[in-house]
Amino acid sequence: MTLQEQRTYFEEEGYLVVENLLSPQELAECQAEILRLHKLAAELEAKGENGHFQREPYAENESQALVQDDKLPVLRKAENTRQYSEVFRRLSVHPKLIQVVQNLIGQDLLLFRSTLMFKPAFHGSAHGIHQDSAYWPMEPPMLVTVSIALNDATPENGCFKVIPQSHKWGLQSWGHIARKQDESLTDHEDRDFSEQIDVPLSAGSALFFHSLMAHGSGPNRSPNPRNTALYAYFSPQVRYVPRNGKPERKSFPVAAGLDGKEELTLVAEGAK
Repeated sequence: MTLQEQRTYFEEEGYLVVENLLSPQELAECQAEILRLHKLAAELEAKGENGHFQREPYAENESQALVQDDKLPVLRKAENTRQYSEVFRRLSVHPKLIQVVQNLIGQDLLLFRSTLMFKPAFHGSAHGIHQDSAYWPMEPPMLVTVSIALNDATPENGCFKVIPQSHKWGLQSWGHIARKQDESLTDHEDRDFSEQIDVPLSAGSALFFHSLMAHGSGPNRSPNPRNTALYAYFSPQVRYVPRNGKPERKSFPVAAGLDGKEELTLVAEGAK
């Protein structure tokens, strides 16, 4: 697709797939870093520190062997990866990735989220259908999330599911996201999800989607893990609207533009 075709498709359907975003060498570097981060998570747990890591809540066993003789925690996700991983900090500003996002929402980009999502072999839980903006303190809800497949994502190991054009539904409530392997992906019995589709990705390819896009993913009962790097970007025109006593000011890293600034602090309206 041309850049114009990508933008038109994204605006109409709410998502976009870009293949071969990363090279085999970049993927190998990411996988090596994931192993290092699992070891870091184990070290922090031994010290009584959870840090930014979350265990898989529905894992049947306490640990899994990622390499011979190494017993490491079964992780569901790692948040704020750019803070402690140079590999995933660089990936958040990867030129190919940034070019696509700028085409979709503008030249100036702030980074809202940098996360690794894991669906460990045999243990990976399902992720309920939801809209990201239902959980994010940003208005208007016009962010772009990028899911980069770090190994092949298939229906068998829990690839993304999206509902095309659901970004036009408006913001709704969705309930909890992490779900047991045999649990329904939604509590909404009043809505037709028959248009939901799987979005398989080859390793190195990426799914870009609107923050109002209804999406989720199935469980991973297969022997193949599914590792995903997730980033969310927004334009400085989006406002920070804190909820539930959150700070009135929040600083966000600059991913592109803004005259080369490293970060920008947003202040809630009416803050003193």
